[in-house]
Amino acid sequence: MTGLDERPEVLSDADRGWLRVRTYLRDNRYSLAVQASRELYPGTPRVAGTPLLADPAWLPAEPLPLDSIALELDTGEAPDLPPAPEPRYSELIGRLAAPAVFENRPTYRLISGRLDTADPILVFGLGHYFDAVDTGESVAHEFAAIQLGEQAEAVQRCAIGDPVDPRRRPTNVAISALTIRRDIRTGDARFLVHWRDPAKVGHAGGLFQVIPVGVFQQATDHPDSVRNDFSLWRCLQREYAEELLGEAETPAVAGPIDYAAWSAAASLDEERRRGTLRVYCLGMGVDPLTLATDLLVVTVVDDPVFDRLFAELVSGNAEGELTSSDDGCVGHPFTAAEVERLAYGEPMQAAGAALLALAWEHREALLAG
Repeated sequence: MTGLDERPEVLSDADRGWLRVRTYLRDNRYSLAVQASRELYPGTPRVAGTPLLADPAWLPAEPLPLDSIALELDTGEAPDLPPAPEPRYSELIGRLAAPAVFENRPTYRLISGRLDTADPILVFGLGHYFDAVDTGESVAHEFAAIQLGEQAEAVQRCAIGDPVDPRRRPTNVAISALTIRRDIRTGDARFLVHWRDPAKVGHAGGLFQVIPVGVFQQATDHPDSVRNDFSLWRCLQREYAEELLGEAETPAVAGPIDYAAWSAAASLDEERRRGTLRVYCLGMGVDPLTLATDLLVVTVVDDPVFDRLFAELVSGNAEGELTSSDDGCVGHPFTAAEVERLAYGEPMQAAGAALLALAWEHREALLAG
């Protein structure tokens, strides 16, 4: 694999032009996202004053317990969408600028969803990771090329149209989780933030983000994993094991994961049953630059449980590094000033900024215990 600074020795003029735009995109993701939200989608609702776009039907009035969201899986044929331009953007990344982690794994593809009703539901089909790369990263590249004067019109973005209509493009969903440690004695809280290393990731490199974050997908290629892993919580369990504890995202098994027998997952399950770990959904939104779609989740953990579950908390992982505030403690204080600074004053991924702002808005319900 190659990175932006480790390229093939022989490059065509087209390759050099592509790399020039890709480098500009990498170095200016945050400002480009803010610009795209303002200029391209002025009529689309934004979440909590951040660049994140949303359908109003994706924003519940109150935090939803994660298990209150019904999931429906439609394994029929995918809708007939316009073909991605050739060469595919994923092919160009793989050949010219592949990050450390870049695999075309199977995913659950969003078809529709409503989170603002008494019976919230998300409907998914089947897809692959590169399906979204070939559209989302491609339209981000297109927008960057326009800013550099190397392209005149946003042809592909215009063909997609409404950014919050998942029927217009292959739509993978990342589950973005804000992890909050709640002190049961004082009521004070702290939250975790991750810096995404552009050398390691193909999406949102160079930005801050909540942690963990993972694409909603089956864990293995085994056919039974399609149903076994069709759970928002199980996806989160795998991401906690990988991103906070440094474990493999999936245990070494030949077939589907037995979550009850996997100690990392079983421990999370037990605390969730006890109510010392609580998981809520605050909505869903779309990044205006890349069209990446994120389910916005908050996990609140009582401090004794947090300290036990994450006693081996890692400072770095395969995607980047944990950050902290100036007080020397793990994470950041969950205060108005720190939320304001990160959500509106730092180069934070749109989904993370919106999630922080919504969590502060709903802080009394989330921290009630």
